[in-house]
This record gives sequence, structure tokens and C-alpha cells, in this order.
Amino acid sequence: MSTIRIENTSRWFGNVVAVNDITMDIGPGVTGLLGPNGAGKSTLIHMMGGFLGPSAGSVTLDGERIWRNEAAYRTIGLVPEREGMYDFLTGGEFVLANAELHGLPDPGAAAGRALAVVDMEFAADRRVSTYSKGMRQRVKMASALVHDPSVLLLDEPFNGMDPRQRMQLMEVLRQMGRDGRTVLFSSHILEEVEQLASHIEVVVAGRHAASGDFRRIRRLMTDRPHHYLVRSSDDRALAAALIADPSTSAVEIDRAEGALRVQATDFLRFARELPRLARDRDIRLLAVSPSDESLESVFSYLVSA
Repeated sequence: MSTIRIENTSRWFGNVVAVNDITMDIGPGVTGLLGPNGAGKSTLIHMMGGFLGPSAGSVTLDGERIWRNEAAYRTIGLVPEREGMYDFLTGGEFVLANAELHGLPDPGAAAGRALAVVDMEFAADRRVSTYSKGMRQRVKMASALVHDPSVLLLDEPFNGMDPRQRMQLMEVLRQMGRDGRTVLFSSHILEEVEQLASHIEVVVAGRHAASGDFRRIRRLMTDRPHHYLVRSSDDRALAAALIADPSTSAVEIDRAEGALRVQATDFLRFARELPRLARDRDIRLLAVSPSDESLESVFSYLVSA
């Protein structure tokens, strides 16, 4: 099992600071890297993959520096967002060339296995120039997997894939995470990250904004009210009780939903008092669900902070 450590790392291009004093650890499992366009995600991934050196700080793999360390490439597989493929080659030849560059003992067998993982055997003899965007992405993935890396870095890997291809690749990455490999991917589609990543890292304007499980991150945002949808046997009576309690700042009866929309300013008190208030008034709680604890809500709060 491998861990990438980014410690007090900055990267600038002339007067532009792309990454600003970031510290984070990327360990076994699947990690989602989030941030608005221009936040520094691709720069971070390129430094983790050894394509860029840090201007300050360090980026290490299991304690060894990655930049200008050829041995690190035996462990790392990289799928960049930008394409640098040879269109005149077939998909099979492209993956085989990468297997040979790694000096694998049986490059043909390794290329065949990698193409099978991404379900591209059927098009292995076609030129890359004839591939769709999704097919090109999958062949890039195969080339990154050909040497069986323990660390996989992917920059927007789902671009151009149809729903079936996306689901298949998600399952490949989940299995790698279950096997103890270190997988990090960036995506602008938050639903993909929510479905796939057990851990997120958020970068905003080149700085590290948050780290961990997004639900835990949301609960730590004590400066923002928590929103809940509450269904009960007597919404009016429960609304009156909640309005009088200092844990809430707003309560609205949503007739279309047949529920209450509650804004709680004191999360811990609200969680403790809601069942007590209902019990004292002989009101049955039918459902209590957070309405702003999705990854989309958390990301929106972090970006606008």
C-alpha cells in the first residue's frame, strides 16, 4: 500500500500561483479531488505523477521524492486530462508501446490484460484516430494500468464516456480501492465523486479548503445553518414547538412535500431536542432527512466561503 504526501507545497508559473502551500496525504482507497476550474487540481496531479516539480515544499511517495525519481514511475499510473496520443497507432499498439517502455517481461500479455480491464479488446486493432472521446479515454486508462501500478492518478477520466462506460470504469476504480491501491481522481461531475469516492480533498484558488468525508465536513461547518426535511403525524404542532426552540432559525410548512423545512442553527441541540419535542406532544416522527448534506451542497458552501 502506498501513500503520496504533499507537504507545504506550492507551484507557480511566473507570477501566477497555481498551488499555494498545500499539505495533504493521499492513501489507499478512492479519493476525489474537487475544485472549480483553475483551482490547481491538474497542477497537483501532475506534481504527484512526477510531471512537474514543486516550486516550494515536497511531494513524496512512501517517503521518496517523486520529482526526477524514475523508480516512482514503476508504482504510479497517470491518466492526464490532455491527450498526447499517437493517432497513427492502433489502440493495441499504443498500450503495447507503454508496456515495452516499462520494460515488462511479457509486454504483449500485459497490454492484453490492461485492454481487457477497460473493455477495449474489440477495438484493439483499430487506429486511435477512429476512436470516440470515450474510447480514447479508456485506452489512456489501459496504458496507465499496463504495469499494474499501486497508485493511479486520473484527471477528469470520465470525460466523453457514455453511461455504460462510466459505470464500468467506476467499478474498476472501486475494486482497485478495495484491493488497497491508492486511487485519486478529479471530476467536475459531483455525482460521480459522491458515488465513487470514500474521501474528498477540496482545493479552492490554489489553497486546500477541506479534507475527509463530505458529510463530516458539512457537520463541521458550524457557521452555516443545517437544513432538514421533517415529516410527522402533526406538522403544525411540531412547527410551533420548533419555532419556539433556540436551535432553529426558520420553519416552513411545505404543502407540496407534506413536510416541514427546518433551518437549524445549532445542529447538536436540534438533534437532541427534536425527538424530545415530538415525544412530549405525542407526535410521531415519520422521516428526518438533511436537505443540504449532499456533496453538491458542501462543495457550493466551500467555494463560496
